Amino acid sequence: MPDLDPVSTSNRPYNVTVNMVTGSIINFVVQFWGVRGQISAPGKETIRYGGNTSCVEIRVGNKRLILDGGSGLRVLGNNLLKLMPVEAHIFFTHCHWDSIQGFPFFIPAFVPGNCFHIYGAAAANGASMEERLSLQMQAPNFPVPIQVMQSELKFYELTSGNQLKLGDTMVEAVLLNSEQGSMGYRVTWQGHSLVYAIARSQNRDRVDGNLLHLARQADLLILDAPDSLKQDEINNSSPLNWQDEVWQTGIATAKAAGVKRLVISHYHPAYDDDFLGQIEAKLQSVFPNGLLAREGMILPVVS
Repeated sequence: MPDLDPVSTSNRPYNVTVNMVTGSIINFVVQFWGVRGQISAPGKETIRYGGNTSCVEIRVGNKRLILDGGSGLRVLGNNLLKLMPVEAHIFFTHCHWDSIQGFPFFIPAFVPGNCFHIYGAAAANGASMEERLSLQMQAPNFPVPIQVMQSELKFYELTSGNQLKLGDTMVEAVLLNSEQGSMGYRVTWQGHSLVYAIARSQNRDRVDGNLLHLARQADLLILDAPDSLKQDEINNSSPLNWQDEVWQTGIATAKAAGVKRLVISHYHPAYDDDFLGQIEAKLQSVFPNGLLAREGMILPVVS
């Protein structure tokens, strides 16, 4: 099993974010590069919230973390070309198509001198993350194999409960869906934490124990949007009663965990901007410090 305490070989800083009010540098921020689930949803109806599948970038301390590699990873990769050489830690929640489809189009991975540490749990069939990323690039699915990527790729297999120390940043991995082998992640730096917990399993309990542990007193929690919400539900019921068990459990657990801010992402491809705007308004009626992610949005984790 690979060493789960990798040591960074690069001290090169990422592009910094500045608080425009105080002028101070913000050292813990999250940026959304893809916010959809299942499949990309480009078009005039998805301009405000975005159409790329899941990819989130965290810039923390002097480290760059990437959560999931949906089609948003291609856009992030193009942005990173002006910052090379680049080193980043890529954490996959699971291996459904919407979480890995951007990896073959991640241009920095083809450039010598870059380094990417790649983490994920074994699939239910035992396949490693390296095997799954390689498989989608094999012929006839893709014109070139993963071996054409000339950057340094280091793979690490995770199990639930792993804690990884990346300099002064700690990453905790907890299994949230055993059927899919889906991991949630808690990123902690200087006493502040961000939690990324999509692709969770349905849970009839009011509070999800694994998510509760992961999200305890988090500054920012990123959760799934409801997957099969109808217009009638938005019009006629409280968001706490929407008939989506993953959604209901997530909101209840966020409240029980004492989460400071809640961000919803991973939208169904059929949800257009107006529909998502209604969801956001309803969310804020029960969780005032909640909002929906938009592609390109940058949030400081420490508010």
